[in-house]
Amino acid sequence: MVWQDFVISIVNVVFMVALVPQIYSGFKLKKGTVLIATSLPTCIGLYVMAVTYYTLQLYYSSFVTVSGGILWMIFVIQRVMYKTG
Repeated sequence: MVWQDFVISIVNVVFMVALVPQIYSGFKLKKGTVLIATSLPTCIGLYVMAVTYYTLQLYYSSFVTVSGGILWMIFVIQRVMYKTG
């Protein structure tokens, strides 16, 4: 593991932890408060970044970035599921 892989992974984990309260709130209030115009491009962009990290052999960063993409996909699902927007 190179130091860049470690740093990118840690930063992505911090970003993911910051998303958890918003995801929890969405399910608790039954509202999709994050716009699809925000959540879908972010989700797709994170998946593209994950593939890029993988090709650079930054495997931990790739895994963590896919996990972040999954969290952003939850925002898309909440928006569709609760039909807000």
